[in-house]
Amino acid sequence: MQESLTMIGLIIFAFIISIPCGYLRENYRKYSFMWFLLIHIPIPFIVLLRIEAGISWHVIPLTLAGSIAGQILGGVASRRRKRSDEED
Repeated sequence: MQESLTMIGLIIFAFIISIPCGYLRENYRKYSFMWFLLIHIPIPFIVLLRIEAGISWHVIPLTLAGSIAGQILGGVASRRRKRSDEED
């Protein structure tokens, strides 16, 4: 039970930490250095927490999915804000 809660917490952390990176990523040209950097910045933190929590490598696809979802949500939020700023 404890490992399940830790795993869910790690996935939620991956999601939350990726939202600001996805938001900022929208301001850079696709495939530029900063675009790649903002995609990969959360990865070392997620890996470090996974190792420190003693969670097996089988959770990597789930944390990756959480991170991708956070990137997507951050990008959507950035595009919506730009669109609303242009309408004003």
